[in-house]
Amino acid sequence: MIELRTPVEIEAMRPAGRFVAETLATLREETRVGTNLLAIDRRAHDLIRRAGAESCYIDYHPSFGARPFGKVICTSVNDAVLHGLPFDYALRDGDLVTLDFAVSVDGWVADSAVSFIVGTPRDEDLALIDTTQRALDAAIGAAVEGQRVGDISHAIAQVAHADGYLINTDFGGHGVGRIMHGDPHVPNDGKPGRGYPLRAGLVVALEPWFLQTTDELITDPDGWTLRSADGSRGAHVEHTIAVTANGPIILTDRSWLGVD
Repeated sequence: MIELRTPVEIEAMRPAGRFVAETLATLREETRVGTNLLAIDRRAHDLIRRAGAESCYIDYHPSFGARPFGKVICTSVNDAVLHGLPFDYALRDGDLVTLDFAVSVDGWVADSAVSFIVGTPRDEDLALIDTTQRALDAAIGAAVEGQRVGDISHAIAQVAHADGYLINTDFGGHGVGRIMHGDPHVPNDGKPGRGYPLRAGLVVALEPWFLQTTDELITDPDGWTLRSADGSRGAHVEHTIAVTANGPIILTDRSWLGVD
């Protein structure tokens, strides 16, 4: 069921969005060559405890997960792009890292993701991240009253296709509110003018993700981590946004922290 939030409820969601933004900014700053993925998870767990927040991941067990996730952040590296389960791995020079983080604060959820390089970047990785970020910007720009979900999906796809990337629509954006994943589903490709009409009060997480040379995924033996079928690298960015009469509000905006 799709739920629309009142202006008062959207304001109540701001602390969750602010905490998610601050945490991702902190973790990105602290993540470098040699950082262990398990250390990132421990740090995120500590920040959650200090804030009195609640992880949306640790007990999360959807139908596609082999078991409850058991960690508080997704850490996807290189050819892993979604649902990366933290494990004992020290990051190496040039690794492409995605951190995906969702929590509940005072009963309201925010969800966001960022992709970046540790150490020496490859041009093709920077291009992939840039395309993914521009696709997210286009999606946010399309999230206005009078448009439809298909317009958001189409905006994402236009950016990806223009840069030569394929698109997988199995996983995409979603409604956010009292729970992490709700309606509507927002695929990363679609036809303009189709789908659920965007109304003030709709809160969704928009999350373009692309792989360099494929649109096919395989699942790790851990039952969670999704990797490219051909070993090419992936990038994933995400913001929780609210549709309002005055345009979209980015609840997980990090720009005020001096980061993208």
